[in-house]
Amino acid sequence: MTDPHGFLKTPRRPVPARPVQERLSDWNEVYAGQARLPLVSAQAGRCMDCGIPFCHSGCPLGNLIPEWNAYARKGDWWAAAERLHATNNFPEFTGRLCPAPCEDACVLTINADPVTIKNVEQAIADQIWERGYAPPQPPERLSGKTVAVIGSGPAGLAAAQQLTRVGHAVVVYERADRIGGLLRYGIPAFKMEKRHLDRRIEQMRAEGTEFRTGVDVGGDVDAAELAGRHDAVVIAVGATGQRELAVPGRELYGIHQAVDYLTLANRVTEGDCDVPAVTAEGRHVVIIGGGDTGSDCLGTVLRQGAASAVQLDINPEPGETRRNTEPWPVYPKVYRISHAHEEARGGGGTDPRVFSSATLSFEGDRSGHVRALRLAEVEPEGRRPRLETERVIPADLVLLALGFFGPERGTGLMRQLGLVLDDRGNFARNGAFAAETAGTAETAGAVGAAERTARAGTGGVFIAGDAGRGQSLVVWAIAEGRSVAAATDRCLSGSTVLPAPIAPYDRPMIA
Repeated sequence: MTDPHGFLKTPRRPVPARPVQERLSDWNEVYAGQARLPLVSAQAGRCMDCGIPFCHSGCPLGNLIPEWNAYARKGDWWAAAERLHATNNFPEFTGRLCPAPCEDACVLTINADPVTIKNVEQAIADQIWERGYAPPQPPERLSGKTVAVIGSGPAGLAAAQQLTRVGHAVVVYERADRIGGLLRYGIPAFKMEKRHLDRRIEQMRAEGTEFRTGVDVGGDVDAAELAGRHDAVVIAVGATGQRELAVPGRELYGIHQAVDYLTLANRVTEGDCDVPAVTAEGRHVVIIGGGDTGSDCLGTVLRQGAASAVQLDINPEPGETRRNTEPWPVYPKVYRISHAHEEARGGGGTDPRVFSSATLSFEGDRSGHVRALRLAEVEPEGRRPRLETERVIPADLVLLALGFFGPERGTGLMRQLGLVLDDRGNFARNGAFAAETAGTAETAGAVGAAERTARAGTGGVFIAGDAGRGQSLVVWAIAEGRSVAAATDRCLSGSTVLPAPIAPYDRPMIA
């Protein structure tokens, strides 16, 4: 175990980020090159090895956090890596991108500062690669079964790796020109450099997973025909339907969806072009949406040299502490500052966010380009605009970061596989699991909630990730990918040794 008095003797000290002006001058990760192992080991020693580790309940993957904290404290990076990989295929992704709900569930959070779990996870993940602890793991034998995975985001990649390692022949189909989904084009390089993604893809290729890019299943390739050529199909296309803003002036030039803008910026860092087709350089930028995508846009426009940047959030400004309706260990909605917000403040200054604000309309010039945005404060309840607070702010570039309503509607994929939407707008999952190869019909309750993964109404078609869950976290996507792999393997083989981490209180995942 860790030092039983560590949390009393050692204060919380997160790994420091690079100085603001330094990181604004490049696209490298915020923490790139920071020395961390002695600091991380000391911080891991603050873990109390609780009798009931509530950090587990905060992690959809069920990461064995107290165990790898103990090994990290001792500097036993091999053992820490083994424990971390036991529940997480891609800790280098989650250690950089997950908002760490495990830390808000840490027992220390009741009356003190939590363990820096996310820092420890990223340090272990980096040591995994630096010390050669992630060799390819090709299967010992092949099952003779084939699986098509549609979509190469974190859910699709996790499912593909698990199914390949258990012996199935897996082909991943991706409609973009590169593998990775939103990890590739939606996440800026300053949050996660793409070398981490490329390294995992090469590992998966060495294990036997096949990747085919530029293939639009349901468009270029008939989805039903594809399903007929494989023993099972995993649909992990994500929730890419982008929410719109229906206000006067939306048709003006210079108003773009956030993911479209981020994709163009990421193509520059990928080397596809020297400058993006849409740039914030010298422009007054307004970002509409207060979530992570909005924050990613903020960090991007600052690096492109925006003249000014404002982020609008329709929600009221959160408080510094938990509300009574969000008791520990619930992940609370409290005031948080991302690295992009810190950069916009220059290490100090004012927050670039305007809370409790709603967009009323856009104003343009004679050429039809947006030049200003009209906004107003909203009431705390009902979000009705207070017209007496109406004001106009300059806007040469507007980015809509309003989230996603679910998978894209009316696609060939939906029609050809007979997929339907549930009441939340995601691909419906029927909550039942049938083990055809075993000759038995099992209900979802009999199999257990951890195996209730993504069964569509047609034979061996499964759904995983945001396509069935809705817009969520990268850690949930990986958890669902692992769970759908277990369900798919059980369907194909009659039983499975693959772990399925979906918590029993989560809603069914079988379509």
